[in-house]
Amino acid sequence: MIHTEPAVKVRQNLGELLNKVQYRHDSILITKADKPVAAIVDVELFEKIRRMREEFETLMAKFAQTSQAINTETLENDINEVIRTIRRKNKKRKG
Repeated sequence: MIHTEPAVKVRQNLGELLNKVQYRHDSILITKADKPVAAIVDVELFEKIRRMREEFETLMAKFAQTSQAINTETLENDINEVIRTIRRKNKKRKG
């Protein structure tokens, strides 16, 4: 369960809130002036989030490398060739 708590209350009741997170696996969304600024989550969820972030960053780095290696002119020519091939096949079917 996710609880929303203002930062002042979190400071006053940190021990109690940590128990909710640790034993009940609740999450605490901390707000300041009614705007979310941070969260307290159990370690298991934190580790999952951390691993997902690392995997995402790795994938993005690979994507960036791949996209730099692609020559846009070559890619455009390849796409146009595929379009021409499809159009030729469609003409043969209709004709």
